[in-house]
Amino acid sequence: MTQQLFKYGIAFLLFAVLMQSCSEDTELISSEESEFRDNRRGNGRNGNGDNDGNGNDNDNGNNNEQRLSRLHNDIVEEWTDLFLELDRYAEGMRPNSTSRALAYIHLGVYETALAGMRGYVSNTTYLSGLEIDHDQQAENINYELAINAAYAVLMDHFVINISSDLAQEIDRLENQMERRLSRDIRREAVEESQEWGIYVAEQVISYALTDQAAMDQIYDPQPLSYDPPSGDGYWTFSAEPERALFPYWESVRTFVIAPDETSTVPPIAYSEDPSSEYYKQMLEVYEVNNTAKSEDNEQLWIAEFWSDDVTGLTFSPPARQYAIANQLIEQYDMNLEETIAFYLKLGYALNDAAVATWKYKYQYMVMRPNVYIHEFIDSDFQTNLYRLIPWPNPTFPGYPSGHSAFASAAAGVFIDLFGDETDFTDKSHEGRTEFRSTPRTYSTFTEMAAENGYSRIPLGVHIKMDCTEGLRLGYEIADAVNTLQLTR
Repeated sequence: MTQQLFKYGIAFLLFAVLMQSCSEDTELISSEESEFRDNRRGNGRNGNGDNDGNGNDNDNGNNNEQRLSRLHNDIVEEWTDLFLELDRYAEGMRPNSTSRALAYIHLGVYETALAGMRGYVSNTTYLSGLEIDHDQQAENINYELAINAAYAVLMDHFVINISSDLAQEIDRLENQMERRLSRDIRREAVEESQEWGIYVAEQVISYALTDQAAMDQIYDPQPLSYDPPSGDGYWTFSAEPERALFPYWESVRTFVIAPDETSTVPPIAYSEDPSSEYYKQMLEVYEVNNTAKSEDNEQLWIAEFWSDDVTGLTFSPPARQYAIANQLIEQYDMNLEETIAFYLKLGYALNDAAVATWKYKYQYMVMRPNVYIHEFIDSDFQTNLYRLIPWPNPTFPGYPSGHSAFASAAAGVFIDLFGDETDFTDKSHEGRTEFRSTPRTYSTFTEMAAENGYSRIPLGVHIKMDCTEGLRLGYEIADAVNTLQLTR
């Protein structure tokens, strides 16, 4: 199979050279979804083509035979698949360390491949402290070999807390890809390609290490030093496993938009009055959660399909967006150049969404529904997440919803690239039997993001205002990322 794939790749490259001169859901989400849908209409692929902003045919590289627009995206797809498997078992990473890892990994891949991407510019032009000397690149490297080496170094660094057996999968994939890609290539060229990928990866890692706020929290995500403030309606924890997760994440580096540059809509006022909007939203969670459980209905399918909360069971919520992206690059037949630029922006959006969302979570300190429901509605209430996890809630405040923010931050990038209208079936968990995993189909990315966000209500872990604000904030992050000009 490997030999067949290689032969196919060579045939494709020869064909491209030859032809160069003649070619080129539910009641829960309906009202809120329409509110976002009206403002989220994309225009399809819009600006990352072969020309610069003035229509000139620019080329960063000196190796036209290896121009990435002529190559398939399978190397990125395979490394992303491995990341998803590692992320599933990585203790203490989700969701914030995962979103950060995805951004830095794809920054490194982008910079490694830059000279083979026509008209694209280096991130060093706007990321202060990132130092990559592109003049160190050898004249005729193989970009796929360089990307392969960069992925291995970056993934080994940024994916933490996995078993040695899983860590060895990084070496296994690197060696497998090297054997496949290096056939009929001079050993000197192989080594120069790998050296370039390793050099860029190490520069990106050096840059990441200067973010002290992140370094302080990655290996201590639930610090004993954090004591949550108290007050009516405030989130708190009742057991050590529920201690605050990433309480200082708002200080972590962002790539495009800092949390202080985002806007926020304050939550509705806490109230114990049954006639209040706050009480009604809590009651909605109670009723929808219990109905979903008793009827085993579509709401429970949606809740479990999008959960991605449990280490060892699924990958994390931001990684889920890369599982979706891996399906989209095949559906929309993206080449390697397009895929690398797409994955960079997606990583930036998820990283910056995590930083802003966690800022507001610990600013507003909104409690989770089951605490309120236990006290004022039903002391025997259990979330639908509790079947899958040893405690009933995610271990951080509820407002805004992180799931919702990740969903819309990614959807905003998808819409900008492909347009909102789609015919997409998410098969991220197809075949899993531990939870309701049957694929679901969407006609717009707005619909998909809204369903993801509001899935937290039948799961029992968020009220509607959490999800609405998370979706709004995520789109705001995506709007900023989509203005980033990667091309001249």
